[in-house]
Amino acid sequence: MANKINAKLILELKASGLSRNQIAATRHMSKHSVSDVINIAKEKEITFEKVKHLSEEEIYCLIFPDKFAIENLYEHPDYEYVHQELKRVGVTLKLLWKEYQDKCKTSGSIPMGYTKYCKGYADYTIVNKLTNHLENKPGVKAEVDWSGPTMSYIDTSTGEVVTVYLFVGTLPYSQYSYVEPTLDMKMDSFIRAHVHMYEFFDGVPTRLICDNLKTGIVSHPREGEIVLTQDYEALGEHYTTAIMPAGVRKPKQKPSVEGTVGKIATAIIAKLRNEIFYSFPDLKAAVSKKLYEFNHENFQKREGSRYEAYLDEKEFLHPLPVIPYEIATWVYGRTVNLDYHVVFEYNRYSCPYQYAKKKVDLRVTDTKVEIYSGSDRITTHNRFAAGRKNQYSTHAEDMPEKFKFTPWNEDRIQKWASSIGKYTGEVVERIFEAVTIKEQGFNPALAVLRLSNKYSEARLEAACEFAITSGIRKPRYHHLNSILAANQDQTYLESKKTQKKTVPPMGYLRGSSYYAGGGMND
Repeated sequence: MANKINAKLILELKASGLSRNQIAATRHMSKHSVSDVINIAKEKEITFEKVKHLSEEEIYCLIFPDKFAIENLYEHPDYEYVHQELKRVGVTLKLLWKEYQDKCKTSGSIPMGYTKYCKGYADYTIVNKLTNHLENKPGVKAEVDWSGPTMSYIDTSTGEVVTVYLFVGTLPYSQYSYVEPTLDMKMDSFIRAHVHMYEFFDGVPTRLICDNLKTGIVSHPREGEIVLTQDYEALGEHYTTAIMPAGVRKPKQKPSVEGTVGKIATAIIAKLRNEIFYSFPDLKAAVSKKLYEFNHENFQKREGSRYEAYLDEKEFLHPLPVIPYEIATWVYGRTVNLDYHVVFEYNRYSCPYQYAKKKVDLRVTDTKVEIYSGSDRITTHNRFAAGRKNQYSTHAEDMPEKFKFTPWNEDRIQKWASSIGKYTGEVVERIFEAVTIKEQGFNPALAVLRLSNKYSEARLEAACEFAITSGIRKPRYHHLNSILAANQDQTYLESKKTQKKTVPPMGYLRGSSYYAGGGMND
């Protein structure tokens, strides 16, 4: 079930001068929800000034009376009874929910669904500040944190001692744990460690309990919504898990990982304290080995090991998504060229041809370039490897059957080039010969021809002649623009005139016999 819209907050932010887009972006709400609240409030003549004395629930009821009525149709469970019953051996939320359903059917009331029932109980324990170890049900949550103690290795090339940090993740039910050494505690390392943790667990719990780290949490106010970093929020959405930061200075809200961190200090760090590592991979391998031992050694106060308990828990974890999460960078407001390609890091990626000359946004990961128009993803490409330049990635489906959206085509461009001169025509011809798809030559060819508007057709022709005769095999805009800007074309023409004037007139040619024999009569 979707979260209830905070109508009061939306009205308050609107009254303070924020736009709909700004409200949606800063509060991580959908634009549709924000617009619904503002439009309905305007229609009903509801202003924040009029209703600011009302509670959030009351304002929600004013804006969405039908939704409010539906939500209040359900029979409210006795969560105090639920809390006490869960302490009894073998009693589960699933069992209590089924008993609650049966009771509702008998009384003729409407029961909540299981998800809503469980969320209601979770909210009850939070509101009443109840410490409930019974929440450690299989597959429900994972807890993550950074280990306070660190490790190190010696960089053999510099002799420097490099500090290594340990990311720790634990499944509270089984105590099965994951540890990953990292070279820093920055956002990229933090996010990648989560991805590797889920792969290690081979599944995803419903909740993720984390500390209030700057790498993941923007703000955690006593009142109001917790704001996650964009990447951390995207991670949660990708793995369909609820990221729930622990209360500020409340380690008891993630006791499993807090306990594991202490145990890791003994099981891994202390046991490796006398070993000297000379590379990061060697240190990682040693940590991995000790982690395996830690997870497979028997519990002291219960039967089995963490790994054996994990095998029981594994079936309750949600399956991993087909594609692992990748850290993304957004590039906004890129213009699609006439050849329906957009440029990123000197390479070109195709869009559907209808987007030519329009603005698009790019979502770039280590391996992909996704192109968006507004909130719609219009195409995806494999990203070219670092260092590659002037490459084209073109999807066949992005190509038009005919180049209808612009009057320019190869014939027209070639005719324009030929009308300027022989060498300009030759330059444009070479441009089209160098591309796989003719449309890829439109932009570079037109860029060359438009130099005639700035410098004149005669100077462009001279520049093209100079470029070709001086050995430039594939003249492009940057070659010709540099020639024209430096007046090299004019210097070239002057040198040609001088050469014509200094050519000697044709005379008689004397053979070798003349010079060998001493005269014509010999």
